[in-house]
This record gives sequence, C-alpha cells and structure tokens, in this order.
Amino acid sequence: MPSPIQLLAHPAQASIRRWVLGAFPRQGSSHLDYDHPAGDPGLFGPDSATWRVHCDFPGMLAGGLAALMLQTLHPLALAGVWDHSNFREDLVGRLRRTTAFVGGTTYAPREQAQQLIEHVKRIHGQVIGTAEDGRPYAADDPDLLTWVHVTEAHSFLEGYRRFSGIAMPPDAADRYYDEARRIAEALGARDVPASQAQVSEYFERVQPQLLYGDRSRTVLAILSKVRLPVPAAGLSRDLFLYAGADLLPPWAQALLQRTPLQRTRARIAAGTLRTMSPLFRAALKDGIASRACRRVGVSPEALHRWG
Repeated sequence: MPSPIQLLAHPAQASIRRWVLGAFPRQGSSHLDYDHPAGDPGLFGPDSATWRVHCDFPGMLAGGLAALMLQTLHPLALAGVWDHSNFREDLVGRLRRTTAFVGGTTYAPREQAQQLIEHVKRIHGQVIGTAEDGRPYAADDPDLLTWVHVTEAHSFLEGYRRFSGIAMPPDAADRYYDEARRIAEALGARDVPASQAQVSEYFERVQPQLLYGDRSRTVLAILSKVRLPVPAAGLSRDLFLYAGADLLPPWAQALLQRTPLQRTRARIAAGTLRTMSPLFRAALKDGIASRACRRVGVSPEALHRWG
C-alpha cells in the first residue's frame, strides 16, 4: 500500500512528467532506436560514469544552461552561433537539438551514435565566417570544439554533483572526463582534458581569450526571456536558469558580472531544485537511459549507484 508521502508525491510527479515532455518531447529523437539491438552498449555502456551522470535530468538541464552561459564568453565560438544559428527565434529548438545529440551519443546503440556524430561533423563543416574582431572562425576548429566540450562536460558534472543527491566515489570525476572526451575527439577536438585537474588547468589557460561583450549580453538576454511550451513557463525557466548560474565557476561569475542579488537568487534556486530532484527521478523512469539499460539487460536502478 502506498505511503502518505507517496500519495502526496504522485500528483507532483505527474505534473513534472508533463512539464518535461512538453519542453523536450521525445518525438525529437524518434529516429533513434534505444531498444535494439539487444546487448549493444553504445559508446559507453552501463558501467560507465557517463551513463550515470547523464541520466540525471535536473543536473543535465541546469548544467546545459550553465554551459551555454559559459560558451557566450568565447568570441569565436559565439560568432558561429551568431552568424549561423536561429537562436533569436528558436532558442528552445537549439536546446532541444543539443539535448537530443547528448542523449543519442550517450545511450543510443553504437552505430546510431556514430551516425549522429558524422551528421554533426557535416554541419560543422559548413559553419565558417569572420568574427567581429576580424579573425576567421570555423565550427570544426579543434580548439573551439574542445572549448564547447569542456564547458558542457564540466557543467553536466557539476549539475550531477549538486542535484542528483548521489555521492560520487573519489575517482568518478576523472572517469567521467576521460570517457566523455571520446565524443569531442570523434568530432575533431584535440588536447581534450581527461581529468578534473586537467579541466581546471584548461580553464586557467583559456581565460585570457574570453570576453563578456555585447553579443554575450544579447544572447543571455534572449535566454533570460525564453518561453518553454509548458505551464508556468517563466517560473520554470527562472528555476533552471538560476540553478544553472549557480554551477558557474567563480571566475566565470566574475567575468559575467553577476551581481550579489543574482548570486543570491541562484543559490536559492539551486536549493529548490535540489529538493525537487527526487520527484524528477520518480517521474521519468521510462526515459532513454532506462531503455538503454533494458537493451543491455541491466536494471535502470543500477545507474543510481556507483560501482
């Protein structure tokens, strides 16, 4: 018989499920078959740190938004988005496509994951231009690919640490960074950090190249007003945006000129999201991570434990 707490939680879980599927409908990745072929571990497999980190929805969404904030600081990476993306009209679509790529390369069978990578490589090959300062850029520039990857991997991991409620073993962060770099390298990145210490060193090296300029402000202003096609869209957006901002490294908080009030709101949002996280897990038991687990004959609950 369900406990009183479970009975009270059920309506909240149903609401959260509707919210998630409204914002990130699963038909966006319907061409991927996460159920077959049986036994195919994909690019990582159920014993990986990557499957564990990427199955935490609150951490991934807040982390993805944090990564986007970081990425606005690199003038060449931002130039490609500015010139070749429809982010002004469809920032939600851009977020959905990124989500589909990360989910697919993480959990899809190996052949389909590799096809996703090749598809993105073809798109990158068409994204070239000249930045505001006159420097040429190309989306397949190995250094820019490394920047985008590191901002995402760092943010996803920090999101997991903050919101999953699951303690990580001491070596888990290094395992995650070493695994996740496979995708970046497959896309053409080079000198990709493979440990937590190397990521810290990378951020220290790259900071002189970063700039919080007018374009950064424009993208972040659009992000602050984006409307997800869900109930209470503004409240939902602000919760995840502020929680994502709380994941930013101190140096990025300073470079983005975040005010004391913004930082306080971010801490409050992060605390709220951390409290809500178990409801997300309960509401999303049939997602692509669970399907991938069943494909390889493993209980989805295994992803909530570290071996």
